Amino acid sequence: MVNVYDLPTSVEIDGKEYPIRTDFRAALDIIFALNDPDLNDNERAGVLLRIFYPQDIPENVQEAVAKCFWFLSCGDDNKDSTQRPKMMDWEQDFPIIVGAVNAVAGKEVRAEKSLHWWTFIGYYQNIGDCTFATVVSIRKKLKKGQKLDNSEREFYRNNREMVDFKTRYSSDEEALLKALGV
Repeated sequence: MVNVYDLPTSVEIDGKEYPIRTDFRAALDIIFALNDPDLNDNERAGVLLRIFYPQDIPENVQEAVAKCFWFLSCGDDNKDSTQRPKMMDWEQDFPIIVGAVNAVAGKEVRAEKSLHWWTFIGYYQNIGDCTFATVVSIRKKLKKGQKLDNSEREFYRNNREMVDFKTRYSSDEEALLKALGV
């Protein structure tokens, strides 16, 4: 069991401790790789392992990947985001997330040499009224087919590219679209 007062800096796999990268940038790089349409599942796992384990990659790859997901979910083994509709995208929304996180943290988190992922998520979970919250609120209403009020409609009209999720294409798909003149 993890001590709830400590931030993990290593994981145990098959009785051996493995140091891990804990900085929020590493966690986001892993999330970005997991969503990269140009990578297949084996390539995604390889990138995840190389980023998360700075020294030795454990032999038990399945457990090593599971420990990374445990870390990304801040130790919550019961977190299953696959059942909830997507309301945010770390990569697309990062510019508006980081501003809100900075407001909660009271500092520019990107200027920190290192900031533990779990601390970053703690800040993230305390984001209040801000542009990011407005974007997510509008996405929720649109997903549920609910009417937007006048200010939300105006915001959406002026910031559609911020609210609508961008379609991510693989390099091959982009080349095909370009060849088709799309």
